[in-house]
Amino acid sequence: MNVRLLSLLLLPVLLPASAVAEEGGARAFTPCRACHSLDPAERGLPGPNLAGVVGRAIGGDAAFDYSPVLRKARDDGLRWDPQRLATFLADPASMFPGLWMSMRGIEDAAERQALVRFLADPSAR
Repeated sequence: MNVRLLSLLLLPVLLPASAVAEEGGARAFTPCRACHSLDPAERGLPGPNLAGVVGRAIGGDAAFDYSPVLRKARDDGLRWDPQRLATFLADPASMFPGLWMSMRGIEDAAERQALVRFLADPSAR
């Protein structure tokens, strides 16, 4: 068995579960970085800033021009919580028909949950 394979097999044993989950969430966020940032000061990207997204009103980044369906969700008082975010990440267009974002969704439930935990926990970054 080569050293790299062995280290991959032992990684979950050697690292605390939270560190493995954080790594998975950070990895799941990588494609999102093309349009979104977690740095509260970063603006001007194609998508809204996601710093503090869990707990925030849907369509709640005042510096971003959201699609009408997300503005309506905001006006209806909807907020991002972990369950709603996980549902959204599974199939964004199904949850919000007419959404301007072109992401297909994340099929793998474990990857979705890792991303939700990552987005919900600022200390994970």
